Amino acid sequence: MQTFAFRALLSAAILTSCSSSPPPQPHKSATRKQAFGKTAAGQGVDLYTLSNGAGMEVSITTYGGIVTSIKVPDRTGNSADVVLGFDSLDGYLKEHPYFGAMIGRYGNRVGKGLFTLNGVEYKLARNNGENHLHGGLVGFDKVVWKAGGAESLELSYTSKDGEEGYPGNLDVKVTYSLTTDNALRIDYFATTDKETVVNLTNHSYFNLAGHGEGDVLGHEVTVQADRFTPVDSGLIPTGELRPVEGTPFDFRQARRIGERIEQKDEQLIRGKGYDHNFVLNNQGGTLALAARVKEPRTGRVMEVHTTEPGLQFYTGNFLDGSITGKGGKRYDQRYGFCMETQHYPDSPNKPSFPPVVLKAGEQYKTTTIYKFSVE
Repeated sequence: MQTFAFRALLSAAILTSCSSSPPPQPHKSATRKQAFGKTAAGQGVDLYTLSNGAGMEVSITTYGGIVTSIKVPDRTGNSADVVLGFDSLDGYLKEHPYFGAMIGRYGNRVGKGLFTLNGVEYKLARNNGENHLHGGLVGFDKVVWKAGGAESLELSYTSKDGEEGYPGNLDVKVTYSLTTDNALRIDYFATTDKETVVNLTNHSYFNLAGHGEGDVLGHEVTVQADRFTPVDSGLIPTGELRPVEGTPFDFRQARRIGERIEQKDEQLIRGKGYDHNFVLNNQGGTLALAARVKEPRTGRVMEVHTTEPGLQFYTGNFLDGSITGKGGKRYDQRYGFCMETQHYPDSPNKPSFPPVVLKAGEQYKTTTIYKFSVE
């Protein structure tokens, strides 16, 4: 009973962590709206572009809440688009590896597409072998969101009870804000009328040299994590929280992505590179630095700050050159990396992991910031 009570208190603390997150920094971004095409069902899709007057510009489409472009300067002042994606809606309507997408209801994998809540077993769509991945066949990345807001962009969507197998009507709002110090802040909110599980994230692929400008193996990465969650052959966490010390997963000091990625390590072999959840040292639900990435040639730096307990570091292992992106650029293996802030994969089936249950009357709130600079 003591363990149950502790977990219940921890769940409430994590899922209602709004009081622990600082308010958005002041920003005076301008917002530009333009038509971006129509879905196969005839729904109109818009593209919103936020600019801050400090050299940064971010574009987001109402289809899937997708971040289609992030333009930031290098150390000489030259601007480049540092996320992978497509020039038009048509590219996003086709199958692609979640470029820039809003992910939900549950980011990452749920083993065998099953979980039990309050004694009821829920069967989710299996779209990754025998597992459920990134919300299912029609996740949040494949629906049209309602847009609002002035300086910030607010996207909202209601996921109906039973959608992709999940219980409860879930009302979701995501706010994208661009600050004067070149940071994209994403605030996620959700409420439900029935107990459910929630884990929202963004799936942008970054290349700080510019999208399509070669692989990311020379990027220098630091992750604030002493442990990670090893996976089985289906990339489902085993439940272990393994120390990074003495492994290729030790990024506590800056290391090049390509420095150890080809080592004959079982975990690297299973993921075909890095595709693992890191257990962030900050587990308190407060906004804290999670990771830092530097691209030495351009001097661009990206910091990731989040209230989430986990970070999925993925190195574009399944890109294979078959996708032609913006400007006719071909995206080969490891031409981009992802840093998806999250609760851990398969948490609904791992009672020892931080809880992901959202109850009726509670509010889910998390914040992630991608801050850009040069050195």
